Amino acid sequence: MPLRRGIVILVIIAAMLVWRPLFVLSEDSSEAGPDATVGAGEKRSAEIEELNRKIEEKRKKVEQIETSIERVKKDINQTRLKKVSFQNQIAILNNRTKQTELDIAVTQEKIDTLELEIQAFALQIGEKETDINRQKTIIAEFIRTLHYENDKSYLEILAVYENFSDFYNRLQYLQSIEGDLGKSAKQLRLAKVDLENKKGQTEGRQTSYEELKIELDEKKRDFAEQTFAKENLLFEAKSSEQTFGVLLENLRQQYQEIEGEIASIEQEVRRRLQSDQLKEGIDAAGKFAWPTQSRYLTARFHDPDYPYRHIFEHNGVDIRAGQGTAITAAGAGYVARAKQCGTARCYSFVMIIHSGGLATVYGHLSSVAVKEDQFVTRGDVIGYSGGTPGTVGAGPFVTGPHLHFEVRKNGIPVDALGYLARDY
Repeated sequence: MPLRRGIVILVIIAAMLVWRPLFVLSEDSSEAGPDATVGAGEKRSAEIEELNRKIEEKRKKVEQIETSIERVKKDINQTRLKKVSFQNQIAILNNRTKQTELDIAVTQEKIDTLELEIQAFALQIGEKETDINRQKTIIAEFIRTLHYENDKSYLEILAVYENFSDFYNRLQYLQSIEGDLGKSAKQLRLAKVDLENKKGQTEGRQTSYEELKIELDEKKRDFAEQTFAKENLLFEAKSSEQTFGVLLENLRQQYQEIEGEIASIEQEVRRRLQSDQLKEGIDAAGKFAWPTQSRYLTARFHDPDYPYRHIFEHNGVDIRAGQGTAITAAGAGYVARAKQCGTARCYSFVMIIHSGGLATVYGHLSSVAVKEDQFVTRGDVIGYSGGTPGTVGAGPFVTGPHLHFEVRKNGIPVDALGYLARDY
């Protein structure tokens, strides 16, 4: 067996006399020659370096814009501390519009950065695939040669050398080459792992890219709505502090009436309902279903950026939903109120009573699809979204189509996001 192993080693030596060591050959082209491969590799490396330079420039631009956004937010907060007035409200809306413009700019920069990163990964992946295929070809040649030489007789192998000393020296040399061969095989495995990692990173960047594209579209809608809000306020208030004061008072009054109506009706309904009449309104995880397919929030619970927060707290979450989008019950329950308005100034909404002291409210409805004193199940259509300014059921001071969604616990508004299933 030792003699047989020596013959195999001699075969490898013979192969090494024909081919350079694997770790050297892996840098050469099997077809176009080493100069062509080196030239292509240098060009690709230069392209990757240029892409990385552009990526770094984009990241710095993102940091600069984010710094500007923080300054605008600070200006908004300072304006809120001042006395409520027409001029201050216009200043807040101006700053919110400016902030959204910056949000759009920074999102676009992030999208551009991801595009560059995806291009860089594509070049790196191509580089790895070329290197792996070249190494596979070289290793395959060694295997075919070994298989061929292994079938030769001892005499044919020994006849190559004039004395035993030459044979022994070659044997010692080959032992070191065997180590290099093992390292090259390991490098090939690592290259494959690195290739898969880069492909995974590319897929991750692509997913982020698609999400940012959607976010950019939503921010552009935000900008359009905020621009309209400013124009609408200018029209309604007629640049008059006195007229603005009347508008605020009317808004506060309507808000208080709606709040009082919801609270009193809920108390009355719960007194009339038997506890066993209400089915479990939430799922096994204690969550409500989202009432819309959309998950994009234009305002959050007690949102500090809500433009009319100095008038009243925002007790729900605003979910963007196009005019006329179907709204579904977040959970099984009893329809305590289904208010359908006939004018744009009136606020249409549905309130559903659930078990466990919970209730949900769905506002700015363009039309209502349920009646009071009926039971609904999770996912039933209860109405259609509205909120487009000037349309039936939108109510005053709206800026765009959306659903105002509230969750109340024992009559007190709570953050709806804590009760909605995270199915996105």
